[in-house]
Amino acid sequence: MTHAMSGPVTLSLDRPNPFDPPRDLARWREEGPIRPMLYADGHVGWLVTGYEAARAVLADPRFGTDLDRLHPPVGGRLTQRLFAGIPGFFLHQDPPEHTRIRRLLTGQFTLRRAKELEPRIRQIAGELLDGMEKAGPPVDLVEVFALPLPSLVICELLGVPTGAQESFQRQSEVMLDLDSTSDQVREAVSGLMAFMLELVDGKRARPGEDVISNLVATKQLTKEEIAGVAMLLVVAGHETTANMLALGTFTLLRNPAQLAALREDPVRRAPAAVEELMRYLSIIHIGLLRTAMADVPIEGHMIRAGESVTVSLSAADRDPARFPDPDALDVTRPATGHLAFGHGVHQCIGQQLARVEMRVGYPALLERFPGLRLAVEPEQVATRSDMAIYGVHRLPVAW
Repeated sequence: MTHAMSGPVTLSLDRPNPFDPPRDLARWREEGPIRPMLYADGHVGWLVTGYEAARAVLADPRFGTDLDRLHPPVGGRLTQRLFAGIPGFFLHQDPPEHTRIRRLLTGQFTLRRAKELEPRIRQIAGELLDGMEKAGPPVDLVEVFALPLPSLVICELLGVPTGAQESFQRQSEVMLDLDSTSDQVREAVSGLMAFMLELVDGKRARPGEDVISNLVATKQLTKEEIAGVAMLLVVAGHETTANMLALGTFTLLRNPAQLAALREDPVRRAPAAVEELMRYLSIIHIGLLRTAMADVPIEGHMIRAGESVTVSLSAADRDPARFPDPDALDVTRPATGHLAFGHGVHQCIGQQLARVEMRVGYPALLERFPGLRLAVEPEQVATRSDMAIYGVHRLPVAW
């Protein structure tokens, strides 16, 4: 085992174009699936770019997600550290705590449950598209469709009152903005947490048929833990799908042959197209952060206990050893096995819901507006390279 390699690299989030991974990743992956990396605070850890190495790290319980141990891969600080003290925020907890909380939610996010929600998701999508048609072109697709669809679905699932999603969206934006100060993130976190604590009190007094009421009924979590779980589900439950819907539409509009292939049979082709867009775009563009809890050998290198590892999903999902011709978008390819939802015990709990939202959302949009097109030049579309979750800030479209 050795650290022998050229000096540590520094991760950049600059992208050569809106659809390809941040620069240098492909070249580094060609040189080897893992290499030393210089973190923003001076720590020397590791960057994983190969598909098999990425799966190995994400599946290995010796790599933890505890925020107190992580180093920021980019930027001056890791504002996510402010989530470290939130009870129930199981994304950054390791087993057995992670297991204790997550198992109470598993039944709410199965494929069967997601399919049961499909008619309601279809109804919400239809109502949003009615509003879009009524408003007339041009519109910002993020504002009128991509963001409200998953926001309304997750609010309904959790039992959050209608109208509250706008305040969540603002607070989520602050939490995920890499340029937010610690004070700004702290304020957004405490505002959202206060709202959730109030909501849990409301569900205790008047339970409904929703996720928060179900968690209250188990009597296995504290009020603070339920509020933390709800906060995580709200932020994760709308941000990722919203950005995929908008960025995926932008991608299709810039790939006319692929758009035509999807339009030929949108409902039948949607499942494969969703997987391929997830693989091709990999919107968690910083990657997934882990810390070695013990010395672990990976691909000929010894990762020492305490060293941080950044798993680049963008690079792994474009690894030619796993996906032939990986830089080409092909909505008919079987892109299963991509890592866009993560892998291992921390794999996204809401992935089946996200899939259904996208399988409904893309065809509904394309069927309603056969002439959908960008309302601005492609280079005028502002991308979210400044955010922890990549996408577009706005997507002006016409038809």
